[in-house]
Formats: sequence, C-alpha cells, structure tokens
Amino acid sequence: MAFDFGFWLNRKVLVTGHTGFKGIWLSSLLTELGAEVAGFAHPPGHAAPLFDAVGLARRVRSHVGDLRDLASLQEVVRRERPEIIFHLAGRAIVLEALKDPIETFTTNVTGTLHLLEAARAAPDLRAIVAVTSDKVYRRPDGRCVEEDPLGGGEPYGASKAAAEQVIEAYRRCYLTPEDGIGLAAARAGNVVGAGDFSPHRLIPDLVRGITSGRVVEIRHPGFSRPWQHVLDAVRGYLLLAERLAREPARFAGAWNFGPPSDRPAWTVARIAGAFVEAFGRGAWRPLPHPPGVEVAHQHLCAARAERELGWRTRLDTAATIAWTVEGYRRLLETGEGDWLFAQIATYLRHLEPEPVADTPRSADGELLHAGAL
Repeated sequence: MAFDFGFWLNRKVLVTGHTGFKGIWLSSLLTELGAEVAGFAHPPGHAAPLFDAVGLARRVRSHVGDLRDLASLQEVVRRERPEIIFHLAGRAIVLEALKDPIETFTTNVTGTLHLLEAARAAPDLRAIVAVTSDKVYRRPDGRCVEEDPLGGGEPYGASKAAAEQVIEAYRRCYLTPEDGIGLAAARAGNVVGAGDFSPHRLIPDLVRGITSGRVVEIRHPGFSRPWQHVLDAVRGYLLLAERLAREPARFAGAWNFGPPSDRPAWTVARIAGAFVEAFGRGAWRPLPHPPGVEVAHQHLCAARAERELGWRTRLDTAATIAWTVEGYRRLLETGEGDWLFAQIATYLRHLEPEPVADTPRSADGELLHAGAL
C-alpha cells in the first residue's frame, strides 16, 4: 500500500535520531513527501558521510542533544509542536551495548521515558511510532509474533524490551487513544541500505574492507536474519503513523516489520558473498572465535502489518543488495547523495497501482531487481 501523500504534506514531524543511518533515510523520505521535519539527536557520527551527502542539515531543522536531557527534549517539543513523532534515537549496536551496559540502558530506557514525557506537553500530537527492535523477544530464534513474551538475553535486547514496557505504560496512562493519541512500538528486522557505516554490522564492515583492501572477518557466517531494505522498513513506520493518527485505539500496540514468511532466509555468508560479487571486489573469512551472545536464526512474523496496514516488503533480498551496492558506489565515488533521492523516487513509483514495465515482479508483488535505477 502506498502512502497517503496528502496526509504528509506540511505535516509537522519530529524525528529523534535523524542523524543516524535509518533516521537519515526516514527524514529524507519525509521531506520528499512534503512534511516539515525537525530532528533531535547527537551530532552525526558514523553516518556523517551520508548525512552530509544528502544535505539533510538544509532539509530539516536539526536540534543537537541527548535523550537523557529531559529539559532539552521538552524545549524542542515546545518549539516544534509536532503532530507526529518518530522515535529512533538510541544505542543500537549489540556488541557496543555489551561493552557499555549502563549507557545502553540509560539511553534506551530513560531516553524513551524522557521522549514520551516531553511528548505529553505537545498540544497538536496525534501519533508516536517508537522504533525498538526484533531483539526484544524472550525467544528470538522462533518466528516471533507481537504477542510473544518480551525478554532480551543481552543488554541491547533487554534495554529495548524494557523501553517497550515504558511505552506500554504511557500508552495506557498518559498518551492514550481516548486523548486522540496513537502510540505504537515498531519492531523491524535487520535493515540494509547504502550509507550505513556503523561498526560491527555486516555490510558496513564489508564496505570498509573493500575500501581499505583488507579481508573482512565475519561473525557467524551460518546465521540468518530477517533482512530488508531500509525503504521497506521506514515505509512501514509511515503507514503505521498514518493509521495511528486516524484510529489510535485500533492501531496502538506493537508491530513487526520483516520479510514475508515464504521468502527463503539468507545467511550472513550468502549476503556477504552476494555483496562482494555485486561490488566486483572484496573478500571475507569467518572470524575464528566470535562472541556468543547472538542467536543463530532470527525471524519475524509480519502478518499483522500485512493484514491491517497493507504493508509488505517490496524489494526482495537480491534487489536489496543491488540497490545497496549501487548507493555505496555512488556515495564513495562522488560524495554526493542524489542517488538516495533517485532510489526514493523509483521506490515510490513502484507503489503506484500500475507496475513499471521494465521491472518484473514476483507473485507476491516484490520488486525483483534494480533495473529501473
């Protein structure tokens, strides 16, 4: 299902974490839809090359701050008067969370608490989509559905699960459907796309290896994950926000966003092999003694999003790799970000009722390759 373009035109939106990889893609798409976007985050870090390339500082009103500073969040909310909030800011790397659990818990849990508390004073607020993780589940190795018990066997997953408890409490007590506010948690699978330079992530590690000419050591090549393109994930967040604003009681709660259950799961090794083959150079080998905190196979059931939001991934895994390689090539060669907006435009065209003629589709409607780029 496509966006309601009229809904987003001139809509006041606040994005926390807009200087991160996923936040940059989300904020860029929102500006293309005509929204008035403000952001709250740390200065650009690992994603600075992408942030600068797309000129996001000129496209959104950026506020620099820390989620743990409640007063700063309250001031930004007071000034911006958001109607929609997307909460993406937080500590997002599993291995870094393992090294620094205190900062992980204070950022992900207290930070979420502060964001929701600040949102209580937003007079025009209609919806909040708080992005958590597919790692919130107590047993993430099954095909998890939203009703499964939460847990988290390491600091990152545990902190996101705890943040969801905060979200649920605020949904029931303060930011309620009865007040006309829709509050939901979005749990997405592993997101892939060009411009991510975060540490300890598969594609960014491969890109660093390619650019430096070294062999990359990969953790757990036999593990599988619910891979999806970043545009598919952020489209899910936008569709959810639209529905929350219109029917807050019906669409509140938790939502999974991941590839369809009938799509074969790609292993880490298959993703790495496809990426270096498409790029035309690069090499990897298994890390001899990887840390043992990650589950071997992780899957999400996104049936609720398919059924109630009309959402389904539109790029299959091969197309996701092709689009990602093309974006990295352009970014590394030119330092410019026009390719990102070209990919957004192509993606939006494929959401129209009639498919683009030169792009074949699978039976479930997914795009099969990046031939239209």
